[in-house]
Amino acid sequence: MLQKLPATKLPSPTDRHVGRRVRMRRKMLAMSQTKVADALGLTFQQVQKYEKGTNRISASRLQQIARALQVSISFFFEDPLKPSGSSTDERRSPSSDYASQFLTTTEGLALTKAFMRIKEPAVRRSIVRLVETIAGED
Repeated sequence: MLQKLPATKLPSPTDRHVGRRVRMRRKMLAMSQTKVADALGLTFQQVQKYEKGTNRISASRLQQIARALQVSISFFFEDPLKPSGSSTDERRSPSSDYASQFLTTTEGLALTKAFMRIKEPAVRRSIVRLVETIAGED
């Protein structure tokens, strides 16, 4: 009789969200995965797995990560695009997932930081129009 192998379990949406928030905060601090791993006594591969949501982060490990990244534990569960007073029962829109994923990329974070340094509203609007023109219509 053949034995059935266990199916590979996909990361839960919560594990992926927390991992993306770990990655985003690490990038905001310009820290490498190795530097975070050293602070936690782990390998950078383990940090990679946490960031992808492949490995779940225990409560005690999340507390260590929060200390290393200088944030509260609640930071990892926040939706950056949802107002802090919003009901937790509200479903996230696909656009908030898209924007959240963008903010966790190196390019997204760099673009956002640079854009926020532009003080002139007219220049900001011009940049948005330029990017929309380059990207084309949907």
